[in-house]
Amino acid sequence: MKIERIEIRRIELPYVAPFETSGWREEANHSLIVRLEAAGAVGWGESPVGSGPWYNEETQATAWVMAREVLAPLLLEADLARPEDVDAVFARVRGNRMARSGFEFAAWDLFARLAGRSLSTLLGGTRERVDVGVSVGVQPDIETLLRVVGGYVEAGYRRVKLKIKPGWDVEPTRAVREAWPDLRLQVDANSIYTLDHADHLARLDAFDLLLIEQPLAHDDIVDHAKLQRRLRTPICLDESIVSPEHARWALELQACGVINIKPSRVGGLAPARQIHDMCAEAGVPVWCGGMLETGIGRAANVALASLPNFSLPGDISASDRYFRRDLVLNPFVLNADSTLSVPAGPGSGAEVDEPFLDSVTLERVVL
Repeated sequence: MKIERIEIRRIELPYVAPFETSGWREEANHSLIVRLEAAGAVGWGESPVGSGPWYNEETQATAWVMAREVLAPLLLEADLARPEDVDAVFARVRGNRMARSGFEFAAWDLFARLAGRSLSTLLGGTRERVDVGVSVGVQPDIETLLRVVGGYVEAGYRRVKLKIKPGWDVEPTRAVREAWPDLRLQVDANSIYTLDHADHLARLDAFDLLLIEQPLAHDDIVDHAKLQRRLRTPICLDESIVSPEHARWALELQACGVINIKPSRVGGLAPARQIHDMCAEAGVPVWCGGMLETGIGRAANVALASLPNFSLPGDISASDRYFRRDLVLNPFVLNADSTLSVPAGPGSGAEVDEPFLDSVTLERVVL
């Protein structure tokens, strides 16, 4: 199948509230939105890059250049027999995985719609609902943190992730654990610590956490293996896992007890599924992380999270956690059991609100 038309947009969609981690603060979604047309059908994808190179090396500006000048032309030249072929089309492009992922997501959506199948079933999903949690950014003080967490617990979330950093780690975690002794709780450091903090991080073992996410450098695996031997709490790798090969190295070195799979971080759904299968064979649980996507990217994440080894709640969350108005007409809503329903219709299920998308589009190009 030849892709006949590609439309790429860069957008700015404000969040309900700014989201702050140990290393950066985002006030809006700056994704690229990709629309593919072929054989009378349309597929949608999202590259959830940030405004700056804080999570990884990509930004909206770099992804915009790559999408326009490299990725879209390569895809227009290709003849696709299945969505997995997109990974091969982009194989000689080094890095730029988030930029690539938007096209790959859109191809999966397109193929699923043409087949009259849901994206979940095309990927091999087995669930009609997926467990989700919520991620809570760094707050001004513990009183505010408890109020924010309490609001999410009251809304029905049964798993909470706290962003931590030096000076905002043990005491905030202790306060949340004491307030909610049975809450499924985990923390995320976004690469802000070093091995010199090992004894300090070991203090978090007291709080019965599901995991400690990416405490050390964003590109490290070796030191995480050393740190894991000093902690009872499982380490979860996120930023370090940018490909199936990196996942294999982490598993062989026993650098973690859990892996967070963000399909956009690894270049798309096909490599994400490879990592899922590899971890399942190794007996290592995975969960689906999010990049504060709109409903377009969120739909792809939900479909992926329906695969059987996603045994821990994901960071996908309902649409109203992030946006007053989403880019889709059918935003995700939290179920009473802290789950999101997996769309069962053709494709990803995202029904794009194109007039609203027009209103938040900063720039648009058609090839």
